[in-house]
Amino acid sequence: MRRSPFRATSMCLAVLLMIGGAATAAFAASDSHLARRIRELSVPLADNSPEGIAAGPDGNLWFTEFAGNQIARVTPSGVFTEFPLPTALSYPVKIVAGPDGNLWFTEVGTDSIARVTPSGVFTEYPVPTLHSNPVGIAAGPDGNVWFTEQLTNKIGRITPSGAFTEYRIPISNSFPTGIVAGPDGAMWFTQNFEIGRVTTSGAFTEFTVPSPDSGADEIVAGADGNLWFTEYSGSRIGRITPAGVFTEFTIPTAKSEPVGIAAGSDGNLWFVEAIGNKVGRVTPSGLFTEFRIPTAASYPYGIAAGPDGNIWFTEIYGNKIGAIRPPTRLRAIAG
Repeated sequence: MRRSPFRATSMCLAVLLMIGGAATAAFAASDSHLARRIRELSVPLADNSPEGIAAGPDGNLWFTEFAGNQIARVTPSGVFTEFPLPTALSYPVKIVAGPDGNLWFTEVGTDSIARVTPSGVFTEYPVPTLHSNPVGIAAGPDGNVWFTEQLTNKIGRITPSGAFTEYRIPISNSFPTGIVAGPDGAMWFTQNFEIGRVTTSGAFTEFTVPSPDSGADEIVAGADGNLWFTEYSGSRIGRITPAGVFTEFTIPTAKSEPVGIAAGSDGNLWFVEAIGNKVGRVTPSGLFTEFRIPTAASYPYGIAAGPDGNIWFTEIYGNKIGAIRPPTRLRAIAG
């Protein structure tokens, strides 16, 4: 289930748990003193609650302002532009660069999928199923945009011209949230305690996450050819191969509530810890590094790799956009 504070439905070792294998230990690096690597930019208007963020086709970062009812753009140098949505109380959540050169995003307030051009022109498309609560959104390998319907238990697809197709998930009440295109030509999504896979023709396969308290939230395709996801309940980062084999890595900070996750240009996975108030990094082998965000209790939520090589993230309570410069080498420091 989505754990936004606005609309909810519903240690020095990282433990590696692998199906059919023995537990193995991986070093965890505590790197909070490197918070100076983080730059924070205040959103122009107060209390706009930035949530989802994505790199746009124009070389800038685009993000949703949930409470401000706007879509905003920030350049790598820190210049903001905000575009008010045409419909009041739209509550935009997640955003992605579409296959048509525009930005696409979900609106939980209007149950719509919307599009904005790099110049700020909007088009909104109501999802056919009422009260669907669309949350996650991703560009598909078929040239369409795919999204999750959290309250109606469906995966949706919309063409660049606005034609919808909806597919019902076999498991009831699965609360699909994050979604991404996988390396196998299918769409992969989180559904609370399972990871789902759906082909572009609508055939489903579902895999149960090993840990019963997982709470799978967001998902991304890694540079290693696997899918990586956050487990907000278990404070873990999970990995699943296209064949369905799981590995789970425990985050050094307990009860950190990891939410957004992104693949960095450095080959690692980057994520935000909403309660831990940190940006985390995990290597494909399970080595963690955590960076404390300078603003206290900022509730980081969305995260994306920027065109400038930095990792960008949103701070809901802090009302800021942050950027972190990846270190050139790993540091293993006692926590």
